[in-house]
Amino acid sequence: MKYIIALNGKKYEVEVEKGQATAVYAGQAEPMAPQVQAAPAAAPQPAAAPAAAPAPAAEQGLGDPVKAPMPGTILDVRVSVGQAVKEGDIMFVLEAMKMENEVLAPKAGTVTSVLVAKGASVTSEMTVATIQ
Repeated sequence: MKYIIALNGKKYEVEVEKGQATAVYAGQAEPMAPQVQAAPAAAPQPAAAPAAAPAPAAEQGLGDPVKAPMPGTILDVRVSVGQAVKEGDIMFVLEAMKMENEVLAPKAGTVTSVLVAKGASVTSEMTVATIQ
């Protein structure tokens, strides 16, 4: 079977045979729209009221955002709401590309929100906390 997949904006033709797979670069692709697949139908369950998406903490007046410098997984949360931090204090440990990276406090102040937990996946420039 042959498939065409997109990875980082490039198209690849993938041929899969029993016990084997080969990939051939198929050329530069124009940016692709995300593909949405329908989820399989699940057994009906009692409907819970949908939770409203919280507004970004910076918009709520909770302080200046602390952003993830790169995509990865939060390995450790070293701060809590109400904690005083100094500029350069370690706030989070982020694993990216098999390396542990420290997310440091960009300024001195008080932590007004912590928006991620241990094990959370984050994207680059995602707000992970706020400091007032």
